[in-house]
Amino acid sequence: QVQLVESGGGLVQAGGSLRLSCAASGSIFSINAMGWYRLAPGKQRELVATFTRAGNTNYADSVKGRFTISRDNAKNTVYLQMNSLKPEDTGVYYCNHRARSGYDYWGQGTQVTVSS
Repeated sequence: QVQLVESGGGLVQAGGSLRLSCAASGSIFSINAMGWYRLAPGKQRELVATFTRAGNTNYADSVKGRFTISRDNAKNTVYLQMNSLKPEDTGVYYCNHRARSGYDYWGQGTQVTVSS
């Protein structure tokens, strides 16, 4: 089993910054198989930023240049630094871990609200 615990969400004005954290425990296949997704009101859950199996990063076009995903291997923790936030970044952000089997584990989500 894998447990993912997110933290760091909140309310921020447009142009501000937040840093999300995701602490993973249990049978982690690879910290490279982790990433962030978000669910915005009226929309489907979408990829925000992930590590590829090769250890590279992948970003949604809408966040490129503003968001940065990083990791601390020793702590099994993945971060999402979000700068220059926009109201359209509002949503619930979920941490994801894809197991070797392809099964997706999800955290409980953390709310990010960006006011204009």
